[in-house]
This record gives sequence, C-alpha cells and structure tokens, in this order.
Amino acid sequence: RYQNADSRIFIRKMRELLAREKLRVHNVDSVIIAERPKMSPHIPQMRTNIAEDLRLDIARVNVKATTTEGLGFCGREQGIAAHAVVLLESSK
Repeated sequence: RYQNADSRIFIRKMRELLAREKLRVHNVDSVIIAERPKMSPHIPQMRTNIAEDLRLDIARVNVKATTTEGLGFCGREQGIAAHAVVLLESSK
C-alpha cells in the first residue's frame, strides 16, 4: 500500500494524530546511520522538510548522520538505519 509513497505523508499524518490527542511535537533529534550515500549534503533540506511538516521552527529539528565504520548491515551497505527521539508537549 505504501510502496514508493512520499515519506513526508507519514510525518504529516502523525502530526494530525497527535493533534487529536492534544499533543504536539516540541523538538526532534534524529540520526541516520549509513555508509553511503553521504548524508551531509541532504541534511539542510531534511531539516527544512521535517520542520515544515511538523510546523516547527527549524531550530527545533536536529538531523545528524554517522557511519558504523564498516560494521554490521549498515557498514556492509546492505541497508540504512535511523533513530529519532521526539519530545512531545500537551497543547491543552
């Protein structure tokens, strides 16, 4: 169903679901783990997109990238991993 879907729709949908529960995102801290492609050229646009989709000031969105120095499935370039921590606040 979601094959080839724009991933931004999931962020927007999550924002809507949170709003129904009277919650909103305060800030996002995320890390992408990949050997290739190099993420640094893409990080400014990623931050902008996430901030727009969550209706946040860009200063509240952090995206970092790292490698595993050849270790594990990411290091063997068999995949990419991502972690995100999101602080929520009540909008009541």
